[in-house]
Amino acid sequence: MSKNLTKTVLPNGLQVLLKEIHTAPLISSWIWYRVGSRDEVQGRTGISHWVEHMQFKGTPEFPASVLDKSISRDGGVWNAFTYLDWTTYFETMPADKIDLGLRLEADRMVNSNFDPEEVTSERTVVISEREGNENEPLFLLGEAIQGAAFRVHSYHHEVIGDLPDLQSMDRDDLFQHYQNYYVPNNAVLAVAGDFETQSMQSRIEELYGSIPKREQHPYPARQEPDQRGEIRLSVEGPGETAYVQAAYRSPAAAHPDFFPLTVLDSLLAGPSNLNMFSGGISNKTSRLYRALVEKELAVGVRGGMQATIDPFLYSITMTIHPQRQPEEALNVLDDEIKKLHDEVVSADAVARAIKQAKALFAYGSENITNQAFWMGYAEMFADYDWFQTYLEKLAEVTPQEIQRVAREYLVERSRVVGIFVPDGKEAV
Repeated sequence: MSKNLTKTVLPNGLQVLLKEIHTAPLISSWIWYRVGSRDEVQGRTGISHWVEHMQFKGTPEFPASVLDKSISRDGGVWNAFTYLDWTTYFETMPADKIDLGLRLEADRMVNSNFDPEEVTSERTVVISEREGNENEPLFLLGEAIQGAAFRVHSYHHEVIGDLPDLQSMDRDDLFQHYQNYYVPNNAVLAVAGDFETQSMQSRIEELYGSIPKREQHPYPARQEPDQRGEIRLSVEGPGETAYVQAAYRSPAAAHPDFFPLTVLDSLLAGPSNLNMFSGGISNKTSRLYRALVEKELAVGVRGGMQATIDPFLYSITMTIHPQRQPEEALNVLDDEIKKLHDEVVSADAVARAIKQAKALFAYGSENITNQAFWMGYAEMFADYDWFQTYLEKLAEVTPQEIQRVAREYLVERSRVVGIFVPDGKEAV
């Protein structure tokens, strides 16, 4: 995976990763900023996501009215995403057209319009997005659990932000956030595809090299104190379906325990997909599927591992069968976790879980866009070596390590259990 990879840092601090892939005449370019909801404080929640929206309002050189048409006319696709630890923008285009994407992102790094009228208009859009999320049971449940799990750390709030903050922030707040974080010394540019490294490096230096670095004043993340016992909560909302979500503490992605917990997730609930831009695989061989879905206690079950800078949550979500009660499913979950505490899993079962986790990882790493994605994504919480050694670290996981991390992380005293109670009403 490391073949043809070049990694440099420009004098202004911009980290550049280039990887030649000559399998198709395509190039995918991603610019990553080390800012997400983790970097927000009360009163400013949701600001990273809102600033992402404002980046599509254009610059003097690239007005909003021509941006999308320009990319589409050249046969490209583009998008952007904001998450806990990062914000990213990408363009995947025919190889001879990628210069448009490179010029666009260099320009947006310093010249984005923050017109007051556009800010007002986008406030309505973001609030509408927030209100739409509130019609989704799993959003309501996840937000309540995340808020209960993180009392101190800024992982407390959802990426979309809290409604009072979305109603009160103004243009100056957004612009200041943009100026603080959209700087070359806080960014990673990852480009993969059909190009020659030397010429691509020269073009990037020409476009980005003159952008000055700026001193940053990030808000320091506060360490979450140990939880003093299990937290249980319930949330009421629209629909006919009940859900249960159990959220356990999980290690940061750079921690060695992340890998045995990844295999445990594959064994217990089916492998989680760390690449949110690719599909998944069946979890019908997982322990919880057999114990819950096949026995008609639940109609679905899935796990959720996240690769994050700081310790986050490993969640197990159960969609309850209409004829059963949430507590029944939770009791079965507890029984399955107790088995992991008490018994060493067979080597064959671990091998199958590793194989599934490796397969899912491979499916989400194969095309040019995904290759460029991983180059920058891994740098957000670790470095590219994390991606390069991922498969071999999974292969090294032993049955004894599975038992150890189950006993350490899957414990009731530090989990949050949430139940979504449907009110039988349609979403508004």
